[in-house]
Order: sequence, then structure tokens, then C-alpha cells
Amino acid sequence: MTETTLFHLSDIHFGLEDNRALDWVKQEIAEQRPDAVAITGDLTMRARRREYSAACHWIQSLDVPVTVEIGNHDMPYFNPIERFFAPYRRFRGIQNLIQREIDLPGLAIVPLKTAVRAQPRLNWSKGWVSRSALRKCLAAIDDLPEGVRALVTVHHPLREVGTKGTALTANGYKALCELAQRPVLAVLSGHVHDPFDLVEDTEHGPVRMIGAGTLSQRVRSTPPSFNQITWDGTTLQVRARNLDEVPTPAMQIDDVPENALPPREPGEPVAPVNQVPRTDPPVH
Repeated sequence: MTETTLFHLSDIHFGLEDNRALDWVKQEIAEQRPDAVAITGDLTMRARRREYSAACHWIQSLDVPVTVEIGNHDMPYFNPIERFFAPYRRFRGIQNLIQREIDLPGLAIVPLKTAVRAQPRLNWSKGWVSRSALRKCLAAIDDLPEGVRALVTVHHPLREVGTKGTALTANGYKALCELAQRPVLAVLSGHVHDPFDLVEDTEHGPVRMIGAGTLSQRVRSTPPSFNQITWDGTTLQVRARNLDEVPTPAMQIDDVPENALPPREPGEPVAPVNQVPRTDPPVH
């Protein structure tokens, strides 16, 4: 089996992007020709049309298969009607890439949406796995040919902290339990702005969680980076790539922080929207 290479990008935040980092990543893609690029959410800073235009232009210039997950920053902040009734309309330029499943030799990239229009809690920036989203993801995995492994793409890490009101991703543990029972190599996520490579234990077995850093100016504790992931049919390897050439172990944080948010910009609201009433672990 030939080796498969995937570039895992996240949290580019067009509108506050790091252009030096983006130029470097684009050059790496052109030179190395990965089999696919997975972007795990937060393409934009405020879901403004000009931000989407810049994001679409950059993605369309890559000339490799791309899948894009929705992040909490990718739904309209300042137009609640559009957020509720047409939250993804501004993705029009890359509509066919949103939550796109990609099949590679012996490997499939399967999306699981964790960013929702509204939640029964004040902070809508955090993740929520709905029944329908989980059902759609699991059905796609169950339909894979025998022997094909899955990489599940989400925006928010599927981690809960045990506090009902402030859980990182509501129903995240339930999703992990279901994924642990299927041929899932890892769950790829973003949101935290620092890379990580962790194993989460569930009652049905372990699940590997891989997080990508940011390619924006909103760095947390590590430089802008992306993950280069390789799969040879036996081993899934992750290398956190960055312009500063910091070694991967020094780039990766050892746990998902409880607040799971990068530093806020001056004047930035705590939650993305509150103007509207809340309506290689074992493979099983």
C-alpha cells in the first residue's frame, strides 16, 4: 500500500490571517502534493463576505482535494436571521467542499458537524454534537468498504469536562463512545489554536484525538502551524509543521484546555452570538 499524506489545517481566521504562514503552507502543498487537505473549521474571523471571498480564493488556488468543516466563527455574527435560516450561504464559493467526504486508498475522511446555529446555553462558541449530525457521520462510517479506516473531522475537540453548563462539546463523550466501536483511526479537530495528539478513553475503548494549530495571528502558546499526517496502512503519524521549526513534541500541548479558546481580541465578545434569544489506539 502506498503512503497517504494529509495536510490538516484549522482556524485560519481570514480577516485576521497570518499571510506569511498561508504563503508557506500553499508552497508546501504545491511542492509536496498531499493526497488531500482537511480544514477543520473557523475559516473566517466574523463570517463577513470579504473574509469568505479571501478564503474561497485561497482554497481554490490549492489544486488538491479539500474538505472544509464548519467552525463557530463561520456563521454570521451580526445577522441573526441569516444565522438561523441560511447560516452557510456565505460559503457559496466552496459550497461543494463543505463537510465533503473524501475517499483515499484504505482511508476515508468523514465529517461530523459540531458548530450549531444556537444552543440552550449562553456560550455558542462551544461545540454541540446533534443527534442528526452523529447519525449522519456514523452511517457514512458504517457504509465504508471492509478494511477502510476513517478519519473523522470536527471543529471542536470531542471532550467534555463534566460540568453541564460549560462542557467543551455537548454530547462529545457520546460521540466518542460510538466512534470507539468503529474503524476510526482518529478524530481531527481545531478550535484550540494549539496542536495536540491525545488518546481519550471511553467505556468502549480508546479514541485518538488530533488537533491542529492555527494559521492566524490569534496564536495561543505555539507558533502558527498545521499537521502533516501520513498513513501507511499500519501506522498513522503526525508531524506539527511550523515556520519557526519548533519540534513537534514542543508544539503539542498535553491536554485540551478547559476553556478551549484562543486569546480574545480587544472588544471581542465572549461568545460568538448572544444578541438572539437562546432558542494509534486499537481499531475496533
